[in-house]
Amino acid sequence: MKKFSDIAIIIPVFHDTSECCALINYIRSWEQQPREIIVISGEEDTELYGFCTDNGCAYYSTHACRGAQLDMGAKFSTAPILWFLHADSTPHYSSLSDITTAYKEECDGGHFKFKFTGTRSWKKIFFEYLVSLRIRLGGIPYGDQGLFMGRKNYFNCGGFYHQSLFEEVNLVRKLRKKSRFRSLKTAIGVSPRRWQKKGWIKQSLINRSLAIRYILGVPAEQLALRYDQIDSRLKLNKNQETDV
Repeated sequence: MKKFSDIAIIIPVFHDTSECCALINYIRSWEQQPREIIVISGEEDTELYGFCTDNGCAYYSTHACRGAQLDMGAKFSTAPILWFLHADSTPHYSSLSDITTAYKEECDGGHFKFKFTGTRSWKKIFFEYLVSLRIRLGGIPYGDQGLFMGRKNYFNCGGFYHQSLFEEVNLVRKLRKKSRFRSLKTAIGVSPRRWQKKGWIKQSLINRSLAIRYILGVPAEQLALRYDQIDSRLKLNKNQETDV
């Protein structure tokens, strides 16, 4: 018999319907279940709506902005604990129990350990170590690490900024100051597709460059536009190399 937790899972989706459906199927196979799964699409998606209806998930749509999508999911939730997942993530099957245990130990929120999915390689291990080191030195854990927190804490700290990049930064900073925000030992699987697509070093340099510019005050939407331009240029270069 399935056991239900006091946790709402909130998943923002935009152009990754198949990944979201795979994630929900995986979660539905767990012995312990969330109180609710809330999917917020950045566009009208009839396929995803039908899938969510068939699998007992709530579906909503809004404009494509990850921060706004996450915030909408939080507002529609009823569970006392919120867990935000990227559609292409692979959380461990014990994650709901791990979050519940953390709260019993007087934790008010936290995140999971960053680990790339797929076949292990020295590149994956090396960049996982860099992420871990950055966080140990005070860096912000980003949304791909499965951020979770109490619903009251979420709203008391202002929630996610309505922006497409770094929407979690201010929220996590406030949570760290106001509550006991923990780094769990359990890993969450992170898709390596961006690193494999753009190159491991190139993607990491892009990430750091964007983060530094954001810290220096460059608006997130300007950075998002810049990121899209870089992505388009890399695609063009790759196509040109293929044509040659």
